Amino acid sequence: MDILELLRNFIGFFVILLFSLCFHEYAHGWVARLKGDRTAEMMGRLTLNPLPHMDMTGTVILPAVTILMNSMGAHLPFFGWAKPVPVNIRNLNNPKTDMFWIALAGPMSNILLAVMATFILAVFHKTLMLSIYYNALVMLTQQFIVTNLFLAFFNLIPLNPLDGGKIVARFLPPTLAYKLEQSESMTSLILMFVIMMGGLRWLAVPVIYVFQKMIEASHGII
Repeated sequence: MDILELLRNFIGFFVILLFSLCFHEYAHGWVARLKGDRTAEMMGRLTLNPLPHMDMTGTVILPAVTILMNSMGAHLPFFGWAKPVPVNIRNLNNPKTDMFWIALAGPMSNILLAVMATFILAVFHKTLMLSIYYNALVMLTQQFIVTNLFLAFFNLIPLNPLDGGKIVARFLPPTLAYKLEQSESMTSLILMFVIMMGGLRWLAVPVIYVFQKMIEASHGII
């Protein structure tokens, strides 16, 4: 095993994933506070400090195992999750509408990060082309964009417990939305099974398409 390759993968994958997950959860808590619920803030979740957001399985073990396996020649999809930010709907003025915006904040925060990284990539193209660090910085920035697009698209899948399930609930009759919420345990198992069977490859199709468009745009922004 190449130790340098393992270290590069750790920085290029785990650190980027960890920051992106924390920013995603922070966005949920920030919008929840705007809507009147300070639960996340009181529980110490309104922060970019990764420790309060980390889930031992989804944020540590699974990404670490994936990095290790891929460094040994495997080609496993890089995937993970953080602890969901708690929201008390009783503190919201308009629970159905407010939960829509709170849920949407997560994926949109990742899209925002991807867009910002695209502008940074454009700066690198214009100012660092002759630098010895250019290729490494471009690769890290591209990985940052891909990771955040992946998190955004995955969380927009309209199934609980993902953000997409809460987003689509805004447009469903209350009885149907309630039934979908009650089936969260079952849909969680289905999602995990689909992931283990390689279902993330289908999600890669729109992610790669948008990523390529962003890379093309980075060459003409500035």
